[in-house]
Amino acid sequence: MTTPKRIYLAGPEVFFPAEEHKAIVAEKKRILQGAGYEGVDPLDTALAFSENDAKPERGQRIYQANRELMNSCDAIIANLTPFRGISADPGTVFEVGYMIGQGKPAFGFTLDSRNYRDRTGATDQDEHGHAIEDFEMGDNLMIEGGIRESGGQLFVAQQPSEHRYFSAELFRNCVRALAHA
Repeated sequence: MTTPKRIYLAGPEVFFPAEEHKAIVAEKKRILQGAGYEGVDPLDTALAFSENDAKPERGQRIYQANRELMNSCDAIIANLTPFRGISADPGTVFEVGYMIGQGKPAFGFTLDSRNYRDRTGATDQDEHGHAIEDFEMGDNLMIEGGIRESGGQLFVAQQPSEHRYFSAELFRNCVRALAHA
């Protein structure tokens, strides 16, 4: 019997209330399991902290644990729906880049159908006079370009979903594309 490929599940869900996070991750893992994969959530670690641990030390330990999880995975599916701004969660973007840097395929989805430029106000410059990229991509060109070059794909919602930050349909699209990568 072969071990199923492990898929790292990146996204802002780690910041959601515990029950909401658990429900979304359980659905992702169920979908992956049905396709013969194992889903790996960033919170699938056995980290324990004492009251004496300084916050920077806690943060470093979480980073190391997540990096170890990513190292153990074969691909990534990332929720790149804008979070706390006009772009994807920066930690998620780092994780996508980390996996791509290891030569692993990256797939992503966003529930915001507007391209990056439209989310910035559909102008050529921001309020400081800085240029705004206009490549008709779902997010910054480095994110989507990296995903494409890795052999992956970014799926963009065309209609509202069951949750502001999750669509089982888009996630299934990522899983189907992963099967053909």
